[in-house]
Amino acid sequence: MTSPVGFTLLQLRYFLEAAERGSMTEASGALHIAQSAVSAAIHNLERDLRVQLFIRRRGRGLTLTPAGERLRSHARELLARAREVEREARGDGETISGPVAVGCFVTLAPYYLPPLFSECTRRYPGIEIDVVEAETDQLVQALGAGRIDFALTYGLGLSAEPDLRSETIARAPAYVIVPADHPLARQGTVELAELSAEPLVLLDLPHSRDYFRSLVAATGTAPDVRYRTRSYETVRSLVARGLGYSVLNQRPATSQTYGGGEIAELELRDGSPPLEVKIASVKGMTQTARAQAVMGLLREVAAPTVP
Repeated sequence: MTSPVGFTLLQLRYFLEAAERGSMTEASGALHIAQSAVSAAIHNLERDLRVQLFIRRRGRGLTLTPAGERLRSHARELLARAREVEREARGDGETISGPVAVGCFVTLAPYYLPPLFSECTRRYPGIEIDVVEAETDQLVQALGAGRIDFALTYGLGLSAEPDLRSETIARAPAYVIVPADHPLARQGTVELAELSAEPLVLLDLPHSRDYFRSLVAATGTAPDVRYRTRSYETVRSLVARGLGYSVLNQRPATSQTYGGGEIAELELRDGSPPLEVKIASVKGMTQTARAQAVMGLLREVAAPTVP
């Protein structure tokens, strides 16, 4: 007969809340319980496990020890599995329901989230999708902190994250946009070298900016970045105004811009490798049934774009 476990799921829940917030006070507020209850639970958890989970500094909050970092990863998985067991015990395991926290790269959101929400509402009405739209580095941080179940993002920057696993679900080739009245607008294809004398309107997001610069630099010319913005649609509107050309990956269904102007899309003849759209998650973490269901829907949404 196996020996009983020396800690409770409630202790793990309090521990996770304190770890994510870095404060006993904030954790107690989020849990709507007294701070003394959180402190006592964590003290007992440390005693039962015979490890120190936090470094406590007056006025500086809580910092996880290496043992605390390891426990945080296991605690998330244990609590997720406990919720699955609870649903099974209640007899509603076949009806997938509950929250799923999804991170999404900002420029991918308009293309993937609407069909994802629509299909999820139709097939899994009990699932509640909570989305965090951010850049890659912020999504990586959110994954590490357990704030999201998985992230939809480009592969840029993920190779340097050994604690993450990723799966390519789509590929997005680079293409050029120019004003609709540009001399090259009607030819359908272009080499970046043909635009070397014109200013580049740069989508100025981390990792993305380096990728776009590298495409131009591969032609042997230095990009003349005259305008830069973090907004995908602002890039299109600036190009429509005749202020330069740009290189993008995701394609809107219309050539019209928010400002009323129009752009033309040109295929690249340079043979540039496409960006990979990936689902990223933490290695070794078992996804809940509802998270797996949403990931499956994303694969279906992306399927038409995979060569």
